[in-house]
Amino acid sequence: MGRVPTPQPDEATGATSTVATLRAGDAIDAIFACTRKDRLTTKSGAPYLSLELRDRTGALPGRVFKDADRLAGRFERGQLVRVRGRVERFRQELQLEVENIATAPAGSGDPTRFLPVAYRDLDELDGFLEHLAGEVHDPGYSRFLGRLLGDAELRAAWRLAPCAPRAGHHAYLGGLLEHTVAVATLAQEACQLHPKLNSDLLLTAALVHDLGKTREYAYGAEIALSEEGRLLGHVALGLRLLEERGSDLDAPRRLQLGHCVLTHHGADAAPQRRFGSAEALALFRVNALDASVKGALEHGLGT
Repeated sequence: MGRVPTPQPDEATGATSTVATLRAGDAIDAIFACTRKDRLTTKSGAPYLSLELRDRTGALPGRVFKDADRLAGRFERGQLVRVRGRVERFRQELQLEVENIATAPAGSGDPTRFLPVAYRDLDELDGFLEHLAGEVHDPGYSRFLGRLLGDAELRAAWRLAPCAPRAGHHAYLGGLLEHTVAVATLAQEACQLHPKLNSDLLLTAALVHDLGKTREYAYGAEIALSEEGRLLGHVALGLRLLEERGSDLDAPRRLQLGHCVLTHHGADAAPQRRFGSAEALALFRVNALDASVKGALEHGLGT
């Protein structure tokens, strides 16, 4: 899923090889995602490891025959691994004869080399995000959004994050940005159809409703939940971000925005189990619309 970007040099080795470009005889010293790891035995009873090594261009089987048990203790399935070996042809298929393998150092692999990425152009989506933020005219909310968009670290996480780790909607890198732009666009349309809505509140809430997802995920061989994400979830993390970054919003604005974020999956999360504003109800509906339609397009309507 997603368009394949131009291969970037491996940060550990400087290599630009991808699975799709490998040929028999190639010597490899690079980082891959390990998506399968089985301990098997040869006909003579000697142990060996059968692996699947993957990047976004494809998968390559790997075999570890020498020191298999020792090397097996140096990595686990689901991790990024640094591999040294040689590509061989076996029964008309390529496989990697692994000489050395270990868990890659933290931060040594660009997630976009291993994980699915949005089809939509992320620079274009970034531009839409800035445009939509510019449509918020309330000085308090506008300053708040300006601080968020001006935070380079947060902005990079916003651009990287998915909306779900695997089978959910927008379950790919860049999915959060794509979903945010879609929900905010739908919110803007709703305000044009219903002028009594507070457009500044609804549009701000649409832009930040899933911002907790910037802290919800960890990236390696797979998209996984971070410890914060597993224990708290993106709604609680989003409210925490709102408190951290919205401290100079006045109390009524912060309260109304927080309520919209809290209830964007439904009113059951609210203390009174009902929506406290038409804007919160509208956000719930437009968020569900984009998520459900995207899910149906990606995974089908189900039964």
